[in-house]
Amino acid sequence: MPRRLLCSHLRVDVGGEPAVDGLSLESSGEHVLVLRGPRGLFEAAAGLRDVVRGELLVEGAPPSAALGSGLVACAPLDPPMPPKWTVLDYTTWSARLAGHRRAVAFGLATDAVGRMQLTTMAVTKLAAAPVPVRRATVIAAALATGAPALLIEDPMAGLSSESALLLARAVARGTADRQTTTFAGRVPLESPMALASDEAIVLDGAQVVGQGPPAEIAAAERTLSLRVHGRVDAFVRAVEDRGGRATASEGARPVHVRVELGPLASRDLFAIAMESDAVVMELRPLAGAFA
Repeated sequence: MPRRLLCSHLRVDVGGEPAVDGLSLESSGEHVLVLRGPRGLFEAAAGLRDVVRGELLVEGAPPSAALGSGLVACAPLDPPMPPKWTVLDYTTWSARLAGHRRAVAFGLATDAVGRMQLTTMAVTKLAAAPVPVRRATVIAAALATGAPALLIEDPMAGLSSESALLLARAVARGTADRQTTTFAGRVPLESPMALASDEAIVLDGAQVVGQGPPAEIAAAERTLSLRVHGRVDAFVRAVEDRGGRATASEGARPVHVRVELGPLASRDLFAIAMESDAVVMELRPLAGAFA
């Protein structure tokens, strides 16, 4: 199975500071969710930000090559949009800019607008369109390029539950025959986008703390991602001595530790840390990415 996204020791800077530093991951699902990653990761994959160090491949090619060849199209979150253009104008021009002739572009745009359930809004000016419609339009524009693979940035961010559900349903149906990688903070497990995804990757900084089918990750209610400072080796041994399982990453400071609680309660980890001369600086349930 081809790799949708491949990062190796990746570093991406934002404002002169590393937003991504040392990330390595590989995805191969047809519909992939990348959760809790920094925005700089999407921007690098979408060719909007340079890679400072390491390797980043999208659909087997560097982002600029993947985008330039029409292999990949991007749907960023809330880009500037010409206010006087209609939904169909914006989508049609996306197809034209991808190199399609006028008649072909119009056909692709009309199809994409229909896929995203925007037909009744096709002649609505973007200045008057509500946020969910504008976000659906950005995804329709990516579809209209004809690219077989799409990178989508957090389309449900900040929406009400009802609006998020309607948009997620449109995205899942509209992109069903394309390969998708969607970057988001979290996605409810019952969301149509989570149900349509066959692979999820949960990040904590530059560490992959969970990867697999969304339902499998969401079921890991007793698996935690921690950031630990101090005597991490002693902390890991103490957790395992008391029946839990702990795995520490290498290189990063503070160290990322994945803990499967077993018979332990989450509060026990703070007591274990004190006894081990370690400090738990952050603790997050892995399943929280699907809360």
